[in-house]
Amino acid sequence: MTALAHQSSSKRRLLLASDRSDQSSELASILQSVGEVDRISTSDIPDAPARHFAGMVVDINLRSAESVQRVRSKLRGEAYRSMPRLFVLADSLHHGSMQAWALGATDTISRPFDVESILQRIRSAFPDSSGFDLTEGGEALNTGIAAAHAVMVRIFEKLPAGIPLTFSDILKAETRILRAIKQSSLRSWLATVGRHHSGSYRHCLFVTGFAVAYAQHLGMREDDQRRVARAALLHDVGKAFVPVAILDKPGQLSDEEMSVIRKHPRLGYDALAAEGGFPPEMLDVVLHHHELLDGTGYPNGLHGDRISDIVRLTTIVDIYAALVENRAYRLPFTHAKAFATMEQMGGKLDQHLLQAFRPVAFGSY
Repeated sequence: MTALAHQSSSKRRLLLASDRSDQSSELASILQSVGEVDRISTSDIPDAPARHFAGMVVDINLRSAESVQRVRSKLRGEAYRSMPRLFVLADSLHHGSMQAWALGATDTISRPFDVESILQRIRSAFPDSSGFDLTEGGEALNTGIAAAHAVMVRIFEKLPAGIPLTFSDILKAETRILRAIKQSSLRSWLATVGRHHSGSYRHCLFVTGFAVAYAQHLGMREDDQRRVARAALLHDVGKAFVPVAILDKPGQLSDEEMSVIRKHPRLGYDALAAEGGFPPEMLDVVLHHHELLDGTGYPNGLHGDRISDIVRLTTIVDIYAALVENRAYRLPFTHAKAFATMEQMGGKLDQHLLQAFRPVAFGSY
């Protein structure tokens, strides 16, 4: 083992579960540069993980029903809920990402491996310490993120499979999310989400964190904070009906792919309207969160006063979250660059709301 691995092993110990004949030797070598690695077969995954593990890497054949069932029976249990779980995907398996999430993944990496990007993902996904925050704020944070994650599962896994999303699914999560931001911090929320999630899950959870922190910063009544939390959680529900290959494309989208993406507000609105039970203002956010005040947004090209306050707020946090997130085709913007970019959008955004958002944005990193 290298000197670097010896230095890191005192901070980070990883469990690598594999069903590959070579026991994932290449991956193990990469992991050893950021920590100590214990390799086991998927048949030897324990019912509960040892507390000294910072996280788990699962490298299995997702086409093998036997392997999938073996891992599912272990990782979907309560004992693994708070442990980061990173799954390895074969690039030829187009729907592997969704299957990995269904098995309990909190992040994914793909073959063929790019060592530098893998190491960056590993360091982000797995904390340096194996312990979890057991303070009151830490417990609230863990519970809040788990509740929000459960909503994401309902949206991106259950809904496309024909299992309806209900308003009660959202109500179950909102109190825990509000408490998580209030008792810990937006910074802690973003750091934890950034380690444990990627793609559409991460974006929706970032938007939710920013929106709730913004509502609390403005001193909104609790009922209004709940309305904002619900809107943020649901704003991208239509992406559940967009092909995974487009959502997960590691690069900028073509014009044709962008036209597909631009259908997601209407798709989400239609799905929730058909289900019934969702307040009109939530449907308003789902349908109109990409509208801009000067009429250049979509899908309806609304102008000024036709765009509600809750939509304007959601649009601001949605854009800001997208800019500060790490994307496959670009590095994340700094908070200063992201905010300046939005100021330069001028009359497209509600600049009064944007300036009120400044303390939240600049205090989040």
